[in-house]
Amino acid sequence: MRFDFFRRSGSGDANGADGTEATRGQDAGVNGHVAYAMLLDAQRRVVGYRLAWRPAGEQAAAQAGSGVKALMDTAAQHLNPEDGGWQLGAMLLFVDVSVDALFQSELQSLPAQSVVLCMDREDLMDAELRSILLFLREQGFGFMLRGATALPEDPELRAIVTHFEVDALDADTVVRVRQETQQGHPPVELVAPRVNTWKEFDACAARRVNVFIDGAFRNPPVRDVDDALQPESLLIVQLMQMIQRNEDVRVIEAALKHDAALTYRLLRYINSPSVGMAVEIHSLRHAVAMLGYSPLYRWLSLLLATSNKASSPFMMKKAILRGRFVELMGQGMLPPSESDNLFVAGMFSLLDQLLGVSMEGVLRKVQLTESVQQAILSRGGLYGPFVALAESCELDDGQASRLAEALFLSAAQVNAAQLSALVWSQDASPAAAGP
Repeated sequence: MRFDFFRRSGSGDANGADGTEATRGQDAGVNGHVAYAMLLDAQRRVVGYRLAWRPAGEQAAAQAGSGVKALMDTAAQHLNPEDGGWQLGAMLLFVDVSVDALFQSELQSLPAQSVVLCMDREDLMDAELRSILLFLREQGFGFMLRGATALPEDPELRAIVTHFEVDALDADTVVRVRQETQQGHPPVELVAPRVNTWKEFDACAARRVNVFIDGAFRNPPVRDVDDALQPESLLIVQLMQMIQRNEDVRVIEAALKHDAALTYRLLRYINSPSVGMAVEIHSLRHAVAMLGYSPLYRWLSLLLATSNKASSPFMMKKAILRGRFVELMGQGMLPPSESDNLFVAGMFSLLDQLLGVSMEGVLRKVQLTESVQQAILSRGGLYGPFVALAESCELDDGQASRLAEALFLSAAQVNAAQLSALVWSQDASPAAAGP
């Protein structure tokens, strides 16, 4: 069912005068970057994303309203393409919406069951919006109530709310909402918009409150000792160094056989959909014969990123996502032979957070090219500007437009790379293929 009959007068047509669809992902006169936060459950697994639109240029404030439309259109184009369906699987997508956004036909391009619309209490209580809210909820859209200390008393509105935003330190509101759900009301998922420390996160987890984590949130301080790497990590580093020395594949395979679980994870990853091999690979020698050493180095770097059993699943996903993001932005600007280095530079820029050791400690163990080291340590060299841009998008620090312009990348290209990387990271983790 289309939403068009809900559109307000003067809101305009989504199509041009000749009936052709307007340019997707780029609202008229709106230029901006997508920002995201990860929604983590109690086990620190990513269960959803919150997307926001950051308009660029001097007219940023004036474009805020139309930016929601551009965000929904961009999300639909890359996360729910017409020929591919919803690309995020069971993941939920949270979008902060204005009143006008509820009347825009772009909502039709998003899968209702996978989208949660985040609204302030004043908008949700607006009597003029009741019909559209009930209609959207009937279609399957969820609603997250922001800026409230209690659920609506009106049963009809109460039934609309599927998620409730609560401060990470507000234990009283958590208890009150829990009590209401135990009195026959429909269940509501509690979500904290942010936390400042892992201690606050653990407090939320204990109360069964999911948490949004932004790009600035980091793992605890790292150690700076030579023996900090775990045994599996050390073996992977040894294998990577053997590849760099172009040692015989039989010697590398013999070293890998010392860890049967690692061999299993590597082969499972090589045969995963994200790699896209046409035939099933049964051994390391078979993989090298098919593709050579360069992809093997990339696969081992992925395994190294997921080798620290104490690392948070979200940090593994973040590193893989950044690696792919950096790689996609560099495609078309650098030769295809640079793809693996771009990926490694992006992912290894978070390796200290993943492995729990200082970056200098990692680089003492892992021998990388000078260009990759420059990108990791100073965001310099050939790959550094791409890593800096990816990092800026994660931090949502307002520098993405400037950094993209320096690389001659449009906002649309950056957004496409970021959302494509987000989709790719869904099944690209070797950790998910473990025994």
